[in-house]
Amino acid sequence: MSFQVLSFGNLRSDTLLVQMVDDHDLEGIEREFALIRELSGREDLCLKAVRVNSWYRDLSPWPAPAVFGNEDFGDGAEDTLAFLLKEVTGEPSGPTRSGVKKIYIGGYSLAGLFALWAGYRTDCFAGIAAASPSVWFPGFTDYMKEREICAGSVYLSLGDREERTRNAVMAKVGERIRDAYEVLQSAGVNCVLEWNEGNHFREPDVRTAKAFAWVLRSDG
Repeated sequence: MSFQVLSFGNLRSDTLLVQMVDDHDLEGIEREFALIRELSGREDLCLKAVRVNSWYRDLSPWPAPAVFGNEDFGDGAEDTLAFLLKEVTGEPSGPTRSGVKKIYIGGYSLAGLFALWAGYRTDCFAGIAAASPSVWFPGFTDYMKEREICAGSVYLSLGDREERTRNAVMAKVGERIRDAYEVLQSAGVNCVLEWNEGNHFREPDVRTAKAFAWVLRSDG
């Protein structure tokens, strides 16, 4: 498995941001990176945007039936994470971080869910920037309750109109994001849940930038 990796900023920076993206995300990625720098007050950063081949397959932790359209969710997240650890972060796939860089992973929508899931699979990531993550994904908050996250800080957000949808599965996102926040709080994780104005499709680049900026600021 291979993905297209685009880099922004200082490749030698000791702070690396990793984000899974699709073509729509890439349209606003330079604006997003500039806003991350502005909001975090950190200029010396490197962002690696990893373009996925199949959004529903590559970012899904386990199979699930389609909730819109006809495409089911796959179980490619394990392979995607293995690629990141080997080819993008420079970290081994074992449980212990060995590099000197501080690495943060984040994303929007299903990429946000993937970032949150990755925080339970490896201690490579110091912080998780999950903007409007698809926590409606079947069984995900139960997964969180059964495990301990490895990341030190987690940012969660949701648009205040996202749970107002006719799709019965996706309408659970508000309830699920509150559950996820409670799980993390109960575990003593440094976390925040921010509510943005609008539906799921409003300013994803701005929301993702806010997510990354928060974890950067919270980690000093």
